[in-house]
Amino acid sequence: MNSTSRITAFGTQLVEVHDWLREQLALLRADVDAGTAQPRKLQAHCVAFCSALTKHHTGEDGGAFPELAKQFPELKPVLAQLTQDHDMITMLLNSLETLDFTNKQEAQRELNGIEAIMESHFAYEERKIVEALNAMENPSWDGKFLSKG
Repeated sequence: MNSTSRITAFGTQLVEVHDWLREQLALLRADVDAGTAQPRKLQAHCVAFCSALTKHHTGEDGGAFPELAKQFPELKPVLAQLTQDHDMITMLLNSLETLDFTNKQEAQRELNGIEAIMESHFAYEERKIVEALNAMENPSWDGKFLSKG
């Protein structure tokens, strides 16, 4: 893959990772809603989901966002908002990781909250930065945050 097509793929990869994270949350939700999974299995799935989302956001904050700010200074306010979202999502993930999955209503309520915030964040991010990611020239970061899992 030449460097131009690799760079162009970053925006597309971002959307693919977001879709994968959405699927992972939907699977967790389905297990909670069905009430058939053991709490340990739910907790393990939750920790895996939280870890993947945290890795994704840490990669954006430390790699993609500084590079985007350098190449597209007009995006700095958007990137600052996205970084604030990451901090809020981290707090929600911390509470999700300690959730008592034996309480189905509490688990559903927590999942509703994380899903609403995550979806709003992903939609905003996709609207605001995918085009810029696809237009980037020679990014200095490796794009590892765009991998699944």
